Amino acid sequence: MVRKKTKIIKIGNIKIGKGLPIRIQSMTNTPTWDVKKTVKQIKDLENAGCEIIRVSIPDLKSAQAIKKIKEQINIPLVADIHFSGELALEAIRQGADKIRINPGNFPKKSLKEIVTLAKKKNISIRIGINSGSLEKDILGKRKKATAEMMVKSAMRSVKLIENLDFHNLVISLKAPDVLRTIKAHELLSKKTNYPIHLGITEAGTYFSGTIKSSIGIGYLLLKGIGDTIRVSLSADPVKEVLVGWEILKSLELRERGVKIVSCPTCSRSKINVIKIAKELEELTASTKKPVKIAVMGCVVNGLGEGKESFLAIVGSGDSLALLMKKGKIIKKGEEAEILKELKKEIAKIDK
Repeated sequence: MVRKKTKIIKIGNIKIGKGLPIRIQSMTNTPTWDVKKTVKQIKDLENAGCEIIRVSIPDLKSAQAIKKIKEQINIPLVADIHFSGELALEAIRQGADKIRINPGNFPKKSLKEIVTLAKKKNISIRIGINSGSLEKDILGKRKKATAEMMVKSAMRSVKLIENLDFHNLVISLKAPDVLRTIKAHELLSKKTNYPIHLGITEAGTYFSGTIKSSIGIGYLLLKGIGDTIRVSLSADPVKEVLVGWEILKSLELRERGVKIVSCPTCSRSKINVIKIAKELEELTASTKKPVKIAVMGCVVNGLGEGKESFLAIVGSGDSLALLMKKGKIIKKGEEAEILKELKKEIAKIDK
């Protein structure tokens, strides 16, 4: 795939755009003013591979917590602002690396002051369009925002901010359905060279949201569109990060952690593939080194997959299994014994 070479934008200590690595974001769901809880969640997200974190700023005490939060984390922090210009200004003063504003509910009268301060602090601004909160003058009498309306909203805000001589921008267009989100991004990508943040907003539960996000985000990435992603799930934010990594790994855009290859099982299976694969997925969730581990029920495809994997467990007879490492069989024995040895090998991966 050929990625669109967008403008390079700095967010804290990282850069995005122009072929740089696609970064994975998430968002906390703790009260931002509760510094201890928020930092704990961000640390968990960092450990899972989150590279940019967004926190909501619904009130002044949340904005004022940003400085203390940033002192204890290692990744850039984005302040999510709605309705209030004063909260945006306070978030910038407190050290936010980027602010997100929503043109659908943001007071335009505050824009000049915010842009001036953002420019002084050398931080970026994300113009975040949501289909559920579009400007009334663009939505008109329609009940549902179209992709074209979302793009119109984004480009109008881009022009307003550019007229203030500010160009450190990121854009996002999010809807809860895949097709509208795709269309909006395809239209937007033809109109601007700013980095684009991808996501299907309000995608749903861990199960349904993962499917929708994988299709929508994956399609756009294959088209070369997108510089950062966030998988929005009604679930633990750590799962958003893990799914995001799986999307990028499956498209061979990024490498991090273990890739589990496991067969769908049939009557030939000699080991409990489903149980083992789930157990290993949980065991390796925090592993950082990019390796492939195969869990195969029999030798039909098992030996071939084992040769391509760093580690593999392959069923070879009634309750018997093979342990393979770097393509070679290193042990044969009972399923429980081989699984125990496999776990020992996994524990060495990041050492």
